[in-house]
Amino acid sequence: MNETPLLNLITDFVNDFRQPAILWQALVIVACLALSWLLVRQLREFLHQRAEAAVVPATPETLQRTDSFIRILTPVLAAMLLGIAQHFLAKFQSVNLLSIAIPLCTSMALVRFGFYVLRRIFARHGDISPTMLLLEKIFTVVVWAGMALYITGLWPELHVFLESIVVPLGRNKVSVAAILQAAVSVAVLLVLAMWAGTSLDERLMKMPGLHTSLRVVMSRMGRAVLILVSVLVSLSLVGIDLTVLSVFGGAFGVALGFGLQKIAANFVSGFIILLDRSLTIGDMITVGQFTGKVTQINTRYTVLLGADGVESIVPNEMLISGGVQNMSLSNRMIWLGVPVSLGYETDLDVIFPLLEAATAKVPRVSQSKPPSATLVRFGADGLDVQIGFWIADPENGTGGVKSNVNRAIWRTLQEHKVSVPFPQRELRIVGTPPAPLAGAAEGESAPSGTQP
Repeated sequence: MNETPLLNLITDFVNDFRQPAILWQALVIVACLALSWLLVRQLREFLHQRAEAAVVPATPETLQRTDSFIRILTPVLAAMLLGIAQHFLAKFQSVNLLSIAIPLCTSMALVRFGFYVLRRIFARHGDISPTMLLLEKIFTVVVWAGMALYITGLWPELHVFLESIVVPLGRNKVSVAAILQAAVSVAVLLVLAMWAGTSLDERLMKMPGLHTSLRVVMSRMGRAVLILVSVLVSLSLVGIDLTVLSVFGGAFGVALGFGLQKIAANFVSGFIILLDRSLTIGDMITVGQFTGKVTQINTRYTVLLGADGVESIVPNEMLISGGVQNMSLSNRMIWLGVPVSLGYETDLDVIFPLLEAATAKVPRVSQSKPPSATLVRFGADGLDVQIGFWIADPENGTGGVKSNVNRAIWRTLQEHKVSVPFPQRELRIVGTPPAPLAGAAEGESAPSGTQP
């Protein structure tokens, strides 16, 4: 009877359970797990105390990142302790149970590390989508399946079986094992490159010495370079000749000239916007029918957050080719006006200073440039007056401050008994109306179509 690795594993376990050495292995496993948990717990408390005692308090994201690191460190430390214990116990007894416990801890560390990397890339703001959960499940299944094959000793047999399956690609033949190896290499390097790009992006965004647009440009270019290098390295590891990419480059250029002109234009426009610094994140702009605060400048589009909470996605080409009103390009202060109608009997020399003083007390109204009241025109029903004022935070909207100014004006007019005119219409009848009929005057009327 031919013995298989799985059968040998089962036989070794049966023999170990007949000996008291299995108890020592179980005791060592429990001790290593408990020791790793205690050490990691002490490290976690130390890091949290250090973060709380820092001059700049740690953000919740930093604390969450620390906890994620601790969760990865726990199985790693347990695997290291088990490896040390296995090295010493192997001189005196069998260590089959430890040989299984170490790969299990390693798999747990690998799964947690994969979760950490995936969430850092695709769920930076804490929003975990169903696609993200699916990726985590697939990664978990792959890791544990691979570890099960490794423990049972079936991995070499599976590799030989996959090598025997050949797929024809033109004049060459490629095994399924080579295809899977290439796919895994490309996927791993791409994920690592995207993780490095995310870390670079966060570090650049926290550098106060650089302009916001320059930080975004460096972040985009750094991420693109990392992804490009990872793709080239992965293709080289697989064995693909990089000179073949020249053919694909020519085809891509033709496709770009015919069908991807708009995408390329938006991509280039995004870098132009960032480099010339005409728009930065936080600016309040108006482009076409869209008005809002710039929250994102991506490679293809720019996101505007309106005062009503609606986000507008504006193509970058539209920001380059069309006119844009930037309310905070060189000076963040903007002027607003509130119209008011006053009665003709109002003394403007008295009421104007009162309205200006009331407007100046409204929050968000600039004190460096005081409000001013002006007579616009002599209206049909009253005097048309406008109260003008300046604000320094247009990104917070204008509806709220206008409402507060109107309320302050209304209270001032009520306190000083100033009338606000409203349209009145009089109906005049020219000439003498005809006298009513006698029957109609007495409330009688003859029915139509009847004979008396």
